[in-house]
Amino acid sequence: MNGAETLVKTLLASGVRVCFANPGTSEMHFVAALDRHPDMRCILSLFEGGVSGAADGYFRMKGEVAATLLHLAPGFGNAFANLHNARKAQSGVLNIMGDHADYHLRFEAPLKGDTIGVSQSVSHWTRVCAEPGRVASDAAEAIAVARAKNGQIATLILPANMAWDAADGFAVAPRPPALQRPSPAQITAAARALRQPGAILLVDGPVLWSDLGLLAKRLTKSAGARLMQPFFVSRFRRGAGAVKIERMAYRIEDNLKLLAGAPALVLCGTTRPAGFFAYPGLPSTPDDPDTRLIDLCSREMDIAWTLQALADKVGEAELGPEDFTALDLPALPDGALTVAKVGEAIGHLMPDNAVVVDEGISASYHLAPGLKRARGHDALTITGGSIGFGLPNAV
Repeated sequence: MNGAETLVKTLLASGVRVCFANPGTSEMHFVAALDRHPDMRCILSLFEGGVSGAADGYFRMKGEVAATLLHLAPGFGNAFANLHNARKAQSGVLNIMGDHADYHLRFEAPLKGDTIGVSQSVSHWTRVCAEPGRVASDAAEAIAVARAKNGQIATLILPANMAWDAADGFAVAPRPPALQRPSPAQITAAARALRQPGAILLVDGPVLWSDLGLLAKRLTKSAGARLMQPFFVSRFRRGAGAVKIERMAYRIEDNLKLLAGAPALVLCGTTRPAGFFAYPGLPSTPDDPDTRLIDLCSREMDIAWTLQALADKVGEAELGPEDFTALDLPALPDGALTVAKVGEAIGHLMPDNAVVVDEGISASYHLAPGLKRARGHDALTITGGSIGFGLPNAV
């Protein structure tokens, strides 16, 4: 057994069963180990951005960490844009980046690069395997990091000789630490703020696609508050049957109007809204200067517990048909082609429970009205704004 095989065994023992791969020469021993374990599903991609985008989409839809296999610093660099999108989506991804054998790094080989530097610029955690006997334990720690805090990017750099040298055994990733929670005083303050007329609860994460959306709607309805979501999110339900949640706009000018006059903006599972870019004469953030900003629960905290604690304070109103999106299929459009008509055509034809991977940025705003009237579906957006994510995420 060698280091590569202990790595594959550790992945399987820890519940990581999918690897999106674009390997090169340095990763051949790991590829051979994958072939000896048919219970590990290895999916090849011709481009590294396809690998990272697919792992991002896998986590968004399945909620499980997948591995990527990337070829040295240049290969990781090719995957960077979609790793950036994955980080903004808070997707858990485990990158395995091959490298030259450690004794070869003193020479200026063509593919030699700053593997640590390129990894640290997008990863929450980076480690270089330094001993074949520690590959398994390093991998187990990487998996735990990728699963922690609702999803992180972890990168394990595997020099070729760490993969081919002899090693034994495997490790099992420990459970990630418990998620942090707001204090009782913070819950009380947020509940009081939400009872003010015009107050807003801004939510993200699983609230937008799971039963937590029902809870958020019940508590905001009871408190008399508005329930909103950011424009760019990892995943949300839309169309028939979806809980009605106001979606922020792309343009900062529109968001200034949406948030104007709100006495309080409570954040749960999200960050303070900011403009996509800065523009002359416009603020960077759309919240009203007089609005009280309450950062109740970050993306890394226990969102489900926080919502339930809020509901315990403000109550839960009964929901009715008016709280859900009704099916209202747009007619098939004709005439001159526009972005809005594209949205109407897709909305008319799309089947139940489709998954829409929306790579649009400014154009998405005009697609949305037609898609909102469609059959119920999941929508994935370009959270990091880095184009080239659509097809890979759809894999």
